[in-house]
Amino acid sequence: MALRETIRIMIVDDMSTSRGILMNSLYEIGIKQVSYATDGKEALDKIMGNPVHMILCDYEMPGMDGLGLLKAIREHKQTKKLGFILVTGTENPDVIKKGMELGLNNYLKKPFTPASLEQCISRVTGPL
Repeated sequence: MALRETIRIMIVDDMSTSRGILMNSLYEIGIKQVSYATDGKEALDKIMGNPVHMILCDYEMPGMDGLGLLKAIREHKQTKKLGFILVTGTENPDVIKKGMELGLNNYLKKPFTPASLEQCISRVTGPL
């Protein structure tokens, strides 16, 4: 069975349009086990009760931003090894640098295509 059929991914983004684009792109590349959260705190609460393999997270969100969620995930024993991809439109290299220091696995620049999303995920997981 291919990884794309079993991997569980959570999308974390406060914008419904962005969540929809990510979800549709995941479906297009054959990933069907997708959940979502609208902010970092909701995501953290959900994954504590229902773990996922990977998080695709927006950087700019109210409350707990993407890097705040990454930091929180890496501090918990049960979540510290989750794959984490930051999805961002920012041009600020300090954001990516800080993310790498916190344990970021990869990042995806907006706008993206389903093919670039698949490539980004595969750099973390290996072939889907």
